[in-house]
Amino acid sequence: MNTTHTVPLSKIIKEFSLETLNMPLTDEEILISSTDINRPGLQMAGYFKFFDKNRIQIIGRTENGFLEHFTEEKARDRLKELFAQKPPAVVICHDLQVSDIYRQMAAKYDVPLLRTKVTTSEFEAALIAFLNLNLAPRITQHGVLVEVYGEGILLLGESGVGKSETAIELVKRGHRLIADDAVEIKRVSSKSLVGSAPDNIRHFIELRGIGIINASRIFGAGAVKLTEKIDLVIKMEPWDVNKAYDRMGLENKTTEILGLEIPSLTIPVKPGRNLAIIIEVAAMNNRQKKLGYNAAEDLLKKLGMAEN
Repeated sequence: MNTTHTVPLSKIIKEFSLETLNMPLTDEEILISSTDINRPGLQMAGYFKFFDKNRIQIIGRTENGFLEHFTEEKARDRLKELFAQKPPAVVICHDLQVSDIYRQMAAKYDVPLLRTKVTTSEFEAALIAFLNLNLAPRITQHGVLVEVYGEGILLLGESGVGKSETAIELVKRGHRLIADDAVEIKRVSSKSLVGSAPDNIRHFIELRGIGIINASRIFGAGAVKLTEKIDLVIKMEPWDVNKAYDRMGLENKTTEILGLEIPSLTIPVKPGRNLAIIIEVAAMNNRQKKLGYNAAEDLLKKLGMAEN
């Protein structure tokens, strides 16, 4: 089931230090649901077909300069048409001096009017990135997320298989923990997923027989990280003697998460296997594959067994 996510306008105001010129409601009550924004040049020319009123409207020097060519009465009519659409917010860039018409129309139609000192292009790029992150499709996955040699590794498996213990060993070896038990995964673009921990359990790990520990307090701030891109999924499962596990690595298996196919491996677990070292090697090997080198294919070539 698709869920529409929102972000309060107050969070945007705080993030970009926006000046408030008009606020009809409290900024916590105004919710932004669209990742798209709009520069209303065509709307100021009177064209409103295909206009999406759910987008934040950005006004820069071009739009403001266009209005200045009109008489005051015509400029009022143009702004009246724009503000009558009741967009979630109108942001003035370049710290431009706004005429009283802007304030009057914003007050009349209960539209938040904001201002920033940042240039239009810079603000647009930053706002789009912010909205893509905060409004991204997301799920919560039971697992552990760690960063190993710069690769985001999502460890999956049944409870008790050893995910948390492996994460602790990786942290002791200099890698970083992002999330334990529950991983919030967001699809931030058409090609990438980013994982993080829920705020209330961030940096905590459950170790059976010991209890809850705080990785940041025990191992230091350098042992944890807030977010990380997911580059590889590793499924941990108890060793099954009747199952044939991949011994060459020629198959490029993937796991589908939020519509994206992420490279994945299945690692069997049994006493005596050093899972931390295995995952370190898996992370480095995954990076080599992204750089275009596949050790299994190279070996087959050297043995004269590669397919032409």
